[in-house]
Amino acid sequence: MSNLKPGLDPVLLRAAFGTFPSGVVAVAARVDDRVMGLAASSFTSVSLDPPLVSFSIGTTSKTWPDLRRATRVGVTVLAEHHDRVARQLAGPAADRFQGLDTTSTPEGAVTLTDGVAWFDTTIDRHIEAGDHTIVLLRLHAASHANHAPLIFHRSRFGLTHFA
Repeated sequence: MSNLKPGLDPVLLRAAFGTFPSGVVAVAARVDDRVMGLAASSFTSVSLDPPLVSFSIGTTSKTWPDLRRATRVGVTVLAEHHDRVARQLAGPAADRFQGLDTTSTPEGAVTLTDGVAWFDTTIDRHIEAGDHTIVLLRLHAASHANHAPLIFHRSRFGLTHFA
């Protein structure tokens, strides 16, 4: 028996989407001599040939118009101890990278030094999709470590709250 209710109440829809756990990434670059970026929980692998990944960003984002001008974009898969970092990256743009240990490539991709995986990318294309933009990133380099990832589930970090 289906639990579907008529219509799509945004609060109920957000709760339903939140039942699917996802990883969290930092997407960052140096643009106009400033490090800028954001946290995204919509990251996914897309293709091996060509090598592509994606993330989604709300169309109301004030960071995306500047970030999309980057020559290269770094993506860091956050580790389980990064819940504070994820909140910081979702906060005021001017404070997002304050006190965080980052590495930059000569082309401007910025990554956090203690993540689970790191990707050096360029923006392949972006697609308008309702109230979000889907961003396809082409990979140029990737590496990873053996750490547990940060999980976002039911609007919280971690998987200890299944009830």
